[in-house]
Amino acid sequence: MEGRCRVRAATLRGVEAVPVDVEVAVGPGVPGFSVVGMADASVQESRERVRSALRACGFVVPSRKVVVNLAPGALRKTGSGFDLPIAVGILMATGQVDPRFAQGRLLAGELSLEGEVRPVAGLLAYALCARDIGCDLLCAEAPDGLVRVEGVKRLSIRSLSEFRRGEFPPASTATPAPAPALADFRDIAGHEMAKRALQIAAAGGHGVIMVGPPGSGKTMLASRLPSILPPLSEDEALQTALVHSVAGEDPAPALAGVRPFRSPHHTASAAGLIGGGSPLRPGEISMAHNGVLFLDELPEFRPSVLQSMRQPLESGRVVITRADGNVVFPACFTLVAAANPCPCGYFGDPERACSCTIPQMRSYQARVGGPLMDRIDVRIDVRRIPPGEVLGTGGGTSSAALREGVLRAREYASWRRAVDADEWGASDAGDAEAGDAGARRETAGASAGGAGAAALVRSCRLSADDEAFYEDVARGNRMSGRAIMRTLAVARTVADMEEARAVGRRHLCEALAFRLRDGEDA
Repeated sequence: MEGRCRVRAATLRGVEAVPVDVEVAVGPGVPGFSVVGMADASVQESRERVRSALRACGFVVPSRKVVVNLAPGALRKTGSGFDLPIAVGILMATGQVDPRFAQGRLLAGELSLEGEVRPVAGLLAYALCARDIGCDLLCAEAPDGLVRVEGVKRLSIRSLSEFRRGEFPPASTATPAPAPALADFRDIAGHEMAKRALQIAAAGGHGVIMVGPPGSGKTMLASRLPSILPPLSEDEALQTALVHSVAGEDPAPALAGVRPFRSPHHTASAAGLIGGGSPLRPGEISMAHNGVLFLDELPEFRPSVLQSMRQPLESGRVVITRADGNVVFPACFTLVAAANPCPCGYFGDPERACSCTIPQMRSYQARVGGPLMDRIDVRIDVRRIPPGEVLGTGGGTSSAALREGVLRAREYASWRRAVDADEWGASDAGDAEAGDAGARRETAGASAGGAGAAALVRSCRLSADDEAFYEDVARGNRMSGRAIMRTLAVARTVADMEEARAVGRRHLCEALAFRLRDGEDA
């Protein structure tokens, strides 16, 4: 039983599956089973699973020297999805199965000791990889079916023994789940200013921080933000589902158009929030891609973890550098944060006295850090509402009414960007992309400076008097260049909500009111 063969497989790198050739050689030499080609521990462990699975399915385990090479050798290979292609490669190299059974197919699956084939994380990424290289995908059935991907044929396998006949039925397709019912802003009485702020944030993709005492409704307000966001577009749904699939989570809600809402605990590590680990895994900010990331009790997060968010907030992606290269995870999200004003939570509360000292309050507030606060566009104080209003729960402004304003603003902003692109040219008008992506890129361009900032200033069409007014306010409040541009982006969003071509004094004043808080520099 001597021979050589090659089987197509893939490994996950970031949110992509990269093609890998599994080359198997069985020949003379000291009996053994070795795997080479930058394989991590989970791939090395496949040797024992493959041996046991071959025996359990009635195949012969070669008593020769077996060498498995995973090419290209410079690419690190991770995951248990190599079990199936390695086992099939050995069977083909020893002549126990027809090589045509694996021809033109990309194999991915983990083997049990009895030879059962189990699904692995990232099947959506594997399907996209198979489509790109012109192969069919052969894998185990997912519990709820596989995500439909145009242009690729997906075949299912339950056990390694099915390679005796080489007949594999088509994989079942996941049935699109109906979008779940979202919590409604109507449930929250009062807090009209906070609702207005969240509406502006949803319309323009701006970050929000809410400061107030315990029980004032900050978490309730944040949890209802997804109810006023537009559903995911087809491209956004696929991008979001891909991240969740690679992370081993159910991609069905994203495919149903539901924007993700992630709320990590304040004990989260940098790897858990930003991404990392071994093997590399997307963090919470990537899991919130095209959705909302809610950080409750913001000052309780470790300062080093919070500061690691600064670059992703502006670039919309996370770049993790390792010895074998860079891995990129998407991270285009709306940040919503909540915080108490002091350790005890009651500073400024008219009904309960604060017990904190001034040094304690300064230390507590400094944990967030100025650079991160500079990247949050909207800052609001959330006060406890009177008991009478609490008992009126159910009669507040509804999510449907707020969502209508968000959709109208986004539609107008898309039209405005397209008109500006025709008038000034794409390079001068900035990114004319429609929808959520266009709004986020316009805000990000305000931070990045250069052409993006120039396009934003031009799109605002400020009069000479309003421009002079804004300069005076910025100078008097010691606003940084980033704060100036990001506040202008908020004003542009407010104007879009009124379908106004030019940003006026009232739009600037509202944006400044959400930016400037007593006792703080901008």
